[in-house]
Amino acid sequence: MTGSAALQVLPVTGRAARRAFLALPARLYRDDPHWIAPLRVEEGQRVFGRNPLFEHAEARAWLAWRGGRPVGRITAQIDRLQQEVHRDRIGLFGMLEAEDDPEVFAALFAVAEDWLKSAGCTRVWGPFNLSINEEIGLLVDGFDSPPFVMMGHGRRYYPARVLEQGYRRIQELLTYTIVPDFVAPPVMTRLAERVAGDVRIRPLRRRELDAELEILRDLFNDAWAHNWGFVPFTRAEFRALGKVLAALLPDDQVQIAEIHGRPVAFIVVLPNVNEAARDLGGRLLPWGWAKLLWRLKVRGVRSARVPLMGVRREYQQSRLGPTLAFLVIDAVRKRLGERGVETVELGWILEGNSGMRNIIETIGGAVYKRYHVYQKEL
Repeated sequence: MTGSAALQVLPVTGRAARRAFLALPARLYRDDPHWIAPLRVEEGQRVFGRNPLFEHAEARAWLAWRGGRPVGRITAQIDRLQQEVHRDRIGLFGMLEAEDDPEVFAALFAVAEDWLKSAGCTRVWGPFNLSINEEIGLLVDGFDSPPFVMMGHGRRYYPARVLEQGYRRIQELLTYTIVPDFVAPPVMTRLAERVAGDVRIRPLRRRELDAELEILRDLFNDAWAHNWGFVPFTRAEFRALGKVLAALLPDDQVQIAEIHGRPVAFIVVLPNVNEAARDLGGRLLPWGWAKLLWRLKVRGVRSARVPLMGVRREYQQSRLGPTLAFLVIDAVRKRLGERGVETVELGWILEGNSGMRNIIETIGGAVYKRYHVYQKEL
């Protein structure tokens, strides 16, 4: 119970509370034409179900209630693998949604922070929905367009309300959009021609899916190891992601660069599921699933997103590094153009990642949205 007798923050337990937790955003965004309801089955499994993240992490969820109705929600997470990698007692908050009421925000954060402190955390980062390898960051710029798949939306008042709780920004994340039919800059073309005899670009080998997923996981964990907030994908997490990739992607929307047979760079492009699911209201039953599959597999979508991309660390500071990045981007964008894709989102990209930003901007990418990650000492 908070200071106001009319406001309660209660843990989410039982089916009714879980349904209320998942349903709350639909009411909060009912006047926002750019919000797209997440698929409730998928979100429910991720937050309350058999998410492989929970093999090394635990989470709690709360709802704020006033007058018998939910007015806000939040989660808190403790990722033991993250704490081990960073040698820090970091806790996380996420899944934040609430009415524009300072009392609601204060009550939600108080409960989440108390739980994290009781577990020994000394600082909190967020929002993470639910980990660094899922949806992260709070939207601060780009409210006038819908989010791409696996990227968040938000209300304009959220950043101010978070700052009021004593948080400060620690990272800015950018997303870029680019058209697949860009004209390759001459400098990139010349660099690609120089390594043509040594570098081979190939698509995913679906018949060897388990081995291919392990190659992609190894590439990602190596390429991102020195990035801010990095937590490696476990085999179980990447296997679960692989099921999504296998269901949604043509083989050539995964491209792998090899040097003398050794994988050194990769890119994965997802169809923008949000475009196909925009009018489903988050529901797959009774016929939502059929509409979604038809739109993705038959009609096709006009937008896509690059959620995973990387170049091995040993090449990142060399001239070959940006060449490898360009080669996998160039290979996949040709396939997208053939399928009628008109817009591709690349991100998130750290604001300070000048190398990747230069590559994207050189081929015509423009910043599309900005997200902030916040921190507070406990």
